[in-house]
Amino acid sequence: MKQISTIPTLAETTSGMALPVQLAQQAADAVRELLAEAAAENTTRSYASALRYWAGWHQARYGIELTLPVPEAAVLQFVVDHVIRRNADGDLAWELPPTVDQTLVTAGLKAKLGAWTLSTVRHRVAVLSTAHRLKQLPNPCEQPSIRTVLSRAARAAVKRGERPRKKTAITLAELEAMLATCDDSLEGVRDRALLCFGFASGGRRRSEIAAADMRDLKRIGDKGYLYRLEHSKTQQAGVTANSTPDKPVLDRAALALEDWLEASGITEGAIFRRLWKRRIGPALSPAAVGEIVQRRAQQAGLEGDFGGHSLRSGFVTEASRQGVALPAIMQLTEHRSVSSVIGYFQTGGASANPAARLLEDS
Repeated sequence: MKQISTIPTLAETTSGMALPVQLAQQAADAVRELLAEAAAENTTRSYASALRYWAGWHQARYGIELTLPVPEAAVLQFVVDHVIRRNADGDLAWELPPTVDQTLVTAGLKAKLGAWTLSTVRHRVAVLSTAHRLKQLPNPCEQPSIRTVLSRAARAAVKRGERPRKKTAITLAELEAMLATCDDSLEGVRDRALLCFGFASGGRRRSEIAAADMRDLKRIGDKGYLYRLEHSKTQQAGVTANSTPDKPVLDRAALALEDWLEASGITEGAIFRRLWKRRIGPALSPAAVGEIVQRRAQQAGLEGDFGGHSLRSGFVTEASRQGVALPAIMQLTEHRSVSSVIGYFQTGGASANPAARLLEDS
């Protein structure tokens, strides 16, 4: 008689257990959730906006839905549709058909008609590249043709005299003018504290100001606070052995912050809040922080393109003018790369360079 095998079947061994293919799918879902949770809110928002635009452009341009992987030719078309170039007649041109351009604006996918800055195009291509990498698909954005066109477009822009647009720096003179517009109303007290905190603690980004929380604020003496910056753009994994998370808020900045906390009655949660007359609302958004900076600059009669980043660039510029060493500046700003901060540093210190005064009368 043939012996009956007692080896359990696959169905028996996997009863109540997930098959490898199921585990792979669960892992993939978990990875997506981790990536979404770890990403900064602004990054998530900008990536979603970029992918919506890709889908809308592809539909309007080709009449079909966007699917991955995107053909290399389509990415190349996207670039020349949005990047300005000088044609054979010497005129500035781009390839996006006017009807498609109008469709995208009407749909709310573009803010206005016309070509984009090269930095915007690069961002859109980078987002599409990330989407391909996450799905482990052949990546058209890394092809030599795409990289070459973007590189040559950058050189052409420089030859045309175009320069990267940066927010106007708020140095001490501009800050003083803006603070002078802040009265003793609750809004004025809040804005004074916000401007002083953002500048004095190391040129905080607007997202960092919006995320500032009472649990990270510690009183030190009569005229100072320490604010612990647990998370930022340059330390998204949190505090590390090389970071300096404690940011001092001293003297005038501390007094302004103290006045705001006393006037608002805030003892926990977000430090900087929305206001409805005398009512204290939820935390300010990063965009609202930028709007406050713009509004106060306008009220002060300042000329320039001001925004949330103006506090950061202004802090580095002012510190350089006053002879503060670059390492000390970077310790407060949390810049990890010298190259990213050196432009502001050199701008602030250029006129103080002793080599520039060789023709000065002795």
